[in-house]
Amino acid sequence: MDWDRKDAVRYALSKGVQVSSAAFEILKSVPPSMLEDVTKSVVLSSKRERRAVITAGELEEYLGLNDDTQIGADLRVLCDPTEHITTGEGAEGCGALFASRYEKLKGIIASRPEAKRLKSMAAALAASQSASAAAAGQPNDTEDIYVAGLVDHREVRAGRAELRIEDPTGTLEVPVFNEDLQEEVSVLMQDQLVMAKIGRGKRGIYAKDVIQPDIAARVPNRSDTEAYAVFLSDLHVGSKYFMDREFTEFVDWLSEYDVVARKVRFVLLCGDVVDGVGIYKDQDRELLLKTAEEQLGRLDELLAGIPEHVRIIIAPGNHDPGRRALPQPAIPEKYCHRLWARDNVTMVGNPAVVSLNGVRVLMFHGQSIDDIVRVTPGLSYDEPASVMRHLLRARHMSPIYGGRTPIAPESEDWMVIPDGVDIFHVGHVHRWAVDKYRGTLLVNSGTWQRQTPFQASNGLVPNPGIVTLVNLKTQEIRQKNYNDDDG
Repeated sequence: MDWDRKDAVRYALSKGVQVSSAAFEILKSVPPSMLEDVTKSVVLSSKRERRAVITAGELEEYLGLNDDTQIGADLRVLCDPTEHITTGEGAEGCGALFASRYEKLKGIIASRPEAKRLKSMAAALAASQSASAAAAGQPNDTEDIYVAGLVDHREVRAGRAELRIEDPTGTLEVPVFNEDLQEEVSVLMQDQLVMAKIGRGKRGIYAKDVIQPDIAARVPNRSDTEAYAVFLSDLHVGSKYFMDREFTEFVDWLSEYDVVARKVRFVLLCGDVVDGVGIYKDQDRELLLKTAEEQLGRLDELLAGIPEHVRIIIAPGNHDPGRRALPQPAIPEKYCHRLWARDNVTMVGNPAVVSLNGVRVLMFHGQSIDDIVRVTPGLSYDEPASVMRHLLRARHMSPIYGGRTPIAPESEDWMVIPDGVDIFHVGHVHRWAVDKYRGTLLVNSGTWQRQTPFQASNGLVPNPGIVTLVNLKTQEIRQKNYNDDDG
């Protein structure tokens, strides 16, 4: 059973140590689950140093409260589409989007040594004709070449695979004979960029290797001080299934005399902060708050309990008001004036890159996971970190155009994953997961919405109420679980 303050005082007195009135006040805010350990540690320290009274200063030192003013809280928005959206129209708009995607991703893959031998599709097609001539007994250059293009089609069947890729100069279709390479081709996504190593034989050209842009293995940036960041998403405020009481408990914890809570400097909300209105059929039956304004008003009330020294970053998701097509601008101010007016709240778009004491965090709600899981063998909603690794290898957050995820034909492709991401923060699937990939920390922050009837009918089981805390100096990960259910 957890201790209360009287238990703490009785224990101290039994060891010949008194508790000052100021120290007693601090004990009021120590969580009951920690009180026994805190008391015993401080009493032991007092006896070693032959102090007869536990002072407020001693408790503050033990809880790390004296370090509060030294913990950095430097927030910088490095990339945000909100003020840069220039959606095109028709074929011209789509053409500009894919031209931007191709150039950005080709620039990334061009840093690889193999890219020195990169040829255009037109040159590769000429090589194909040369290989055909060689099969007829004419001279042929047998040196391998490399091409880079967007995946237009991939098909894997027994013993053979076909890969069709295109660049601005043309389209190239190549067979894939190697079994390991066929498996690699089977998980490529439509419209992502790959670099293919092309061999030439008597039967023509074929793929000898397929290389994705991928992120580079690296040592992540670290904060100079032990500031903690909290990663959250998918609150769905306004839903009957939103865990209002539990979320309030979490907010209250941020103000307690807890050694970790006192070091929290950032809270990141990665989309679907409210349940929205008209998102799916008969949604109104599952709403406590019937308008977006009411839902965002309740969110503002909840976030008002977070200490003012904590910076809050809010990005939108597919349930939040505003544009639903990617990239999304920040939730419009007209729906939530009070949130926009708060000094410690920063509203950003989706996706966005923010710097927390120099640690670069890529925030993406994750709508594209619906399309990717649907067409990619081996991926599922239950293992979101696997999908996130898949996106990092492709260096794109939403490559599949024309699927369930609406993508606006912007003149610049904002969904390309930039260099130097230290933490990749995603939500959407309501499944909590933490992992690492090539030095980048992957966080899917789960949800604060209990299982809905729609999810139950589709066999989707969320694990809600989990708080992810990351020490930005050490990358130590802590978890607080506010879900009393076994699932």
